[in-house]
Amino acid sequence: MTQLLFILVSFFASVIGCICGIGGGVIIKPVLDAFGLYSVSTISFMSGCIVLSMTAYSVLKAQLSHESVIEKGVSTYLGIGAALGGLAGKQLFDMVKAMFENANTVGAVQAAALFAVTLGTAVYTVNRSRIHTHSIKNPVGCVVIGLCLGLMSSFLGIGGGPINLVVLYFFFSMETKTAAQNSLYIILLSQIASLLFTIVRGKVPEFPVILFICMVCCGILGGMVGRKVNKKIDSQTVSKLFLGLLVVIMGICCYNFFRYR
Repeated sequence: MTQLLFILVSFFASVIGCICGIGGGVIIKPVLDAFGLYSVSTISFMSGCIVLSMTAYSVLKAQLSHESVIEKGVSTYLGIGAALGGLAGKQLFDMVKAMFENANTVGAVQAAALFAVTLGTAVYTVNRSRIHTHSIKNPVGCVVIGLCLGLMSSFLGIGGGPINLVVLYFFFSMETKTAAQNSLYIILLSQIASLLFTIVRGKVPEFPVILFICMVCCGILGGMVGRKVNKKIDSQTVSKLFLGLLVVIMGICCYNFFRYR
């Protein structure tokens, strides 16, 4: 029964992640943490792979269908920075994990940090129309911003999530649906680098293979459904869905913080 719930979470998180451009890891990671069946490292790894499968499908499908609005210049530099930041984030995760006698205590740190990030994202989203935005084009600036994105996302084990959207809104003045596609592209680049780094270092945690395969397949299926839904709704609806999701995530973070503490 629990494994079925894991599969359903992977599917619906990927659907919402594709629609909003948050990847789905920001939902999958805290929800699976809340079940407490696997270690924080295992859940982070599984979440990252599910996000990778969904973003790979979504980005490739948009390209092949000539529906892509990805700003390759800006987003590629952001993706490169996010990939480098992701590697640093993994090192930071290992360092924080080593600080505690109980390795899973790092889950409380992640939950608290994710709550703070999500709260900040919600506040920005509510006040977005009143905030002056920018249009950064400088490659170095893009890489540095991407580096910060990747560091936070990798440490939190969420792949990218809401942080990407706020950055794309504020620093690059992107419209909601355009930001969603570019966010998925950035997440894809950073997740590829993260997976390769994990494999090269021999840090792949133990995980249930059959369940893992089913969850990854659901990530792709969620991307398929999410793309279709995204075409049928407007940007305002996407923003409302995103804001509602942030509230749910904050609630889960609070639960996980007190469970791991």
